[in-house]
Amino acid sequence: MDKQIALVTGANRGIGFEICRQLARRGLHVVLTARSAARGKAAAATLNKEGLAVEFRRLDVSSARSVRALATHIEKQYGRLDVLVNNAGVLLDPRGSRALDVQPATFRDTLTINLLGPLLLIQALVPLMKRNGYGRIVNLSSGQGQLADMGVGSPAYRVSKTALNALTRTLAAELSGSGILVNAMCPGWVRTDMGGPNAPRTVEQAADSAVWLATLPDDGPGGGFFRDRKSIPW
Repeated sequence: MDKQIALVTGANRGIGFEICRQLARRGLHVVLTARSAARGKAAAATLNKEGLAVEFRRLDVSSARSVRALATHIEKQYGRLDVLVNNAGVLLDPRGSRALDVQPATFRDTLTINLLGPLLLIQALVPLMKRNGYGRIVNLSSGQGQLADMGVGSPAYRVSKTALNALTRTLAAELSGSGILVNAMCPGWVRTDMGGPNAPRTVEQAADSAVWLATLPDDGPGGGFFRDRKSIPW
């Protein structure tokens, strides 16, 4: 296939779904992934009806077996991967929770999805990027993970996004000079199931920076943290 191949996690709705749409509109072949087969297939079908090249593959980012199966499919079907957008994430902290009272299980389950999931995918799929000397990895983080502006509330979520930022920096350094650019971005407060109906930003606005980072030129930035295509403090 001449088209670039992009994989987006947690993409049956919200920001991930819109990222798939915008990447496909730019001519990429998009692999839309989700835990729910029914919802993922329905999401891909919606985009197919728009004339977009999107396929669904089931993925549980917390399962090493599921990640390996997906990586095997990508390698056999396409022999390459150009873009990985780690969008899947959870906010499990009870409303009003504080670090002094949150259950350790909340930290464990949050870190499993928000940090270890992206790590498993990167480890499984970067070899395909190295094969062609090209890749763009985009980690969807959050302003709640910024050490520069760390505050109270949602401690497990905050820590998981801070850790994802650290992973982004580490990987960017490891992959320097390889043709693979790794960046993180904050979508802002968005009207999704997680963000709620009162959030001020649309999914289209949120997806824009992710798509920009996913399609950077070879001299684009690496190891950065962005919101609305502008660098923000870690």
